[in-house]
Amino acid sequence: MAKDDLLTIEDILSRVGQFLTDNEVAFIRRAYEYAEEAHKEQYRKSGEPYIIHPVQVAGILVDLGMDSETIAGGLLHDVIEDTDVTFEQLEEAFNHEVAMLVDGVTKLGKIKYKSKERQQAENHRKMFVAMAKDIRVILIKLADRLHNMRTLKHLSPEKQRRISNETLEIFAPLAHRLGISTIKWELEDTALRYMNPQQYYRIVQLMKQKREERESYIDEVMQEVRSQLKEVNIEAEMSGRPKHLYSIYQKMAKQNKQFNEIYDLLAVRIMVNSIKDCYAVLGIIHTSWKPMPGRFKDYIAMPKQNLYQSLHTTVIGPKGDPLEVQIRTKEMHEIAEYGIAAHWAYKEGRQLSKGRKSFEEKLTWFREILEWQTESYDAEEFMESLKVDLFSDMVYVFTPKGDVIELPSGSVPLDFAYKIHTEIGNKTIGAKVNGKMEPLDYKLKNGDIVDVMTSKHSYGPSQDWLKITQTTQAKNKIRQFFKKQLREENIHKGKEAVDREIRELGLTPKEVLTQENLQRVQEKFNFSNEDDMYAAVGYQGITAAIIATRLTDKIRQTQKKERDLEQTIEDVNTDFKGKKTPKGGAGVQVAGVDNLLVRLAKCCNPVPGDRIVGYITKGRGVTVHRADCPNVQTDEAQQRFLHVEWEKDRSSQKNYHVDLEITGYDRRGLVNDVLQAINETKTNITHVNGRSDRNKMAVIQITILIHNTGHLRKIVERIKQIKEVYTVTRTVQ
Repeated sequence: MAKDDLLTIEDILSRVGQFLTDNEVAFIRRAYEYAEEAHKEQYRKSGEPYIIHPVQVAGILVDLGMDSETIAGGLLHDVIEDTDVTFEQLEEAFNHEVAMLVDGVTKLGKIKYKSKERQQAENHRKMFVAMAKDIRVILIKLADRLHNMRTLKHLSPEKQRRISNETLEIFAPLAHRLGISTIKWELEDTALRYMNPQQYYRIVQLMKQKREERESYIDEVMQEVRSQLKEVNIEAEMSGRPKHLYSIYQKMAKQNKQFNEIYDLLAVRIMVNSIKDCYAVLGIIHTSWKPMPGRFKDYIAMPKQNLYQSLHTTVIGPKGDPLEVQIRTKEMHEIAEYGIAAHWAYKEGRQLSKGRKSFEEKLTWFREILEWQTESYDAEEFMESLKVDLFSDMVYVFTPKGDVIELPSGSVPLDFAYKIHTEIGNKTIGAKVNGKMEPLDYKLKNGDIVDVMTSKHSYGPSQDWLKITQTTQAKNKIRQFFKKQLREENIHKGKEAVDREIRELGLTPKEVLTQENLQRVQEKFNFSNEDDMYAAVGYQGITAAIIATRLTDKIRQTQKKERDLEQTIEDVNTDFKGKKTPKGGAGVQVAGVDNLLVRLAKCCNPVPGDRIVGYITKGRGVTVHRADCPNVQTDEAQQRFLHVEWEKDRSSQKNYHVDLEITGYDRRGLVNDVLQAINETKTNITHVNGRSDRNKMAVIQITILIHNTGHLRKIVERIKQIKEVYTVTRTVQ
């Protein structure tokens, strides 16, 4: 790939003409003309016309051998984000696929987020979900990021470090996962230059010091290998393999090694025509020089998940120095350099020998991204899961039949079981590793043979499995089990947990759980209804704390604005202690304060005749509670009490809300009898709700308007006389 020379559109059209049809070349030219018009009068930080950037991105995609739609997408990749062009206009001008590719790499610029981190996470999630639908999205994004890294010098140091860090965390690992080493190495080396310039230039200098000596040594080795291969009639291409700077930096940092202790600074790559020749060359190498123990890896028999295949060995070379040798076929080399792009076949006659179906099967991990999207309600949680499953080190284990299973490092037998099949995971009761029983939280190691034990009588996963498993795939399948099998229980558990979190925030569920609030939170987290939201909390798909925080955020914002009023209330209470001034509207007298807002607490709904206390609230004056209300029983609450009492001359003229809960046998007509009894006392009813359980126990919740406790007692006594009513209790929210 050209790194320094700027490509022109004519350079690109000339290159694509070698492997695309005339119509496809014309399609790419039209995309360029459209992008040039859309970006006219736009300039990059370097001062260059903006169109230069998409042209270089398209050039990188041409080097990867991509199809006409992907190259067109590279030319157009910024038009939706940075110009007035819309998705619909792009779809009409080209086609749906090109519009989808461009939209997949477009950031969510029109939505405002509370933090840059949240916005970045949402942008990444959008890109990965689009990528799971069409993998070409990430190839365009990698090309875009690569050219941006090449021109990073024009940005501020702070932006250079932020973009380089994101490159090392997300894009370089993704290029590695897709097997595109040509992009991976350049991204890493360039990012290191801005993240740690001192180490970068130090390694560059150290590499230069003995370059001639190393090159002479490699030439000597290759000459000797060539003569031996000639004797056995094996054709081969050989080259010295340059060690990349970031790889050296990592080994020095992680293994605490000096530069001269890095073994594979000296490396030879040998490319032959067949797999049989690969192993023949390996035999010659091991015969000529002594292999180092533990340094041989056979990625031909056990390919990496990113499709990489090669033989790696390290030997003690002619001068007694460690020498790494890589042996592969030419097709393997193409895959090692271009990874997924080497397999991307669009036109007749461009299919690779192993076929498209085999390629798609090897990328099943990629399709799981869509599953993570539906199970992760928070973008930052989604990205953390992605990093664990896609970007962590891998461990390779075997099934009893000898099939290789790749899992993130730290995985346990349960992760292995769910990787095989969902039902095997759900029915797991134990596991044998290398023929020996091991606990389900045993950390798997490379080469382990895992035999999962199942039982059709198993009750299914345990909640503890969510803590044991490491892969997002396993965790999602466990959550799905609880979601399907225990929905009613999860709804109940979830509601209790949310109510508890709301109370811990100093609010009551009744004032928070309004239809407007619930609808807002359901839309935020893509729940179709209230039950789905509570069920998700119950099976730990999302935490109760997150839901409660979202439900109460507007109320808490209002409280924050009014906090300053609290101190004023306390000061007034101190200054006027001893006075008694009635406050209209609530039927309550407050000792010591003039013109103070007084309201009755909705959690316990006090009525004249109840023992009451006044509680100074944050910015809302005095709230009157029943003395036995559980919401004001803490030591902290009692420090904020004021003396209050009912106004005797007005109490009988005012109506007060009271919540009652009535239990009884679930027979036909029970609710009607209760309503009739209350109606006979000439009492207004404002709310009724009822439910029953499998044991035929009916629960009726009712809100009525009364004058005082005497009025309430008459109503309660009347309800208790109804046949098959068991209890009548006054409730507190």
